[in-house]
Amino acid sequence: MTQASMNYRTLGRSGAVVSAQALGTMTFGAEADEVASHAILDAYVAGGGNFIDTADVYTAGTSEEIIGRWIASHPTEARQIVLATKGRFPMGQGPNDLGTSRRHLRDALDASLRRLGVDHIDLYQLHAWDAITPLDETLRFLDDAVTAGKIGYYGFSNFTGWQLTKAVHLAQRHGWSLPVTLQPQYNLLVRGIEHEIVPAALDAGIGLLPWSPLGGGWLSGKYRRDESPTGSTRLGEDPTRGMEAWEKRNAEERTWQVIDAVSTVADEHEATPSQVSLAWLSAQPAVTSVILGVRTLEQLRDNMSADSLELSADQLDRLTAASEPEMEDYPYGSAGVQQRHRKLAGGR
Repeated sequence: MTQASMNYRTLGRSGAVVSAQALGTMTFGAEADEVASHAILDAYVAGGGNFIDTADVYTAGTSEEIIGRWIASHPTEARQIVLATKGRFPMGQGPNDLGTSRRHLRDALDASLRRLGVDHIDLYQLHAWDAITPLDETLRFLDDAVTAGKIGYYGFSNFTGWQLTKAVHLAQRHGWSLPVTLQPQYNLLVRGIEHEIVPAALDAGIGLLPWSPLGGGWLSGKYRRDESPTGSTRLGEDPTRGMEAWEKRNAEERTWQVIDAVSTVADEHEATPSQVSLAWLSAQPAVTSVILGVRTLEQLRDNMSADSLELSADQLDRLTAASEPEMEDYPYGSAGVQQRHRKLAGGR
């Protein structure tokens, strides 16, 4: 396959335009050192990408610093970048060094601006829900930050459907700036957000920015049934790692059903499983930009080629059917949200 120019979409309800693939930078300063990270940034921008996503907690601020030094050394290219970061998790040991309070977000935003070496962040995101801080305090801070010119837009990450809807309606009631995006985990193996989060996002005009689009590498075709992974991948280093744990997913027949379906479609296109998985995700309702998480230039180039891969309606249907999540019939099955989501997806 050859690399075509990148597709672009508006950033949720906003007028900002972003590439259909964002560059996630959690590996910067960890799996990828600064030289490798800058090479990844160069290749991503050269391929038409203009949307960079990071967070203050990625390698304890190092990811933002690496991006900041790249921005400083690439002033022309940086003018086209839509820059996103996040705040919420602790960056210190004090009781106010975490959460979504006005006090913490003020400090977190200013620190991110310093590390990135910019006076403005295009998209500032709450990294997760905060059950302690009143939501109106958080949203008022974000509205003030927009008014002050420190951020252009704001969004959320890891919110549930009711949390997203509550935030949208509270902001509307007070006349504050509205959120434009939500970052959820979403891929062919993890489709739980289709129950309520996707419908809530569609209702509010919120753009989805899926993270872990390859399910921690499971959808890249690198793993084999009953063969524990080894090597430099995250699962090779730690097969018990969190939601991607080897034993759990290996034991689920659905995992291999999905992987087999992806491999079949990949063969039909002479593409890679990663490209097929990313193309399916990009075609889903409300998805604005898929966040690529890479360690190497080879992975980046392979993933970016997915932007030019067009799956047929039949192929999309087969992948959707093979990955159908198990659930009780009510309220999420044929009588509820799942059926409505299919209709929104044009029958898929």
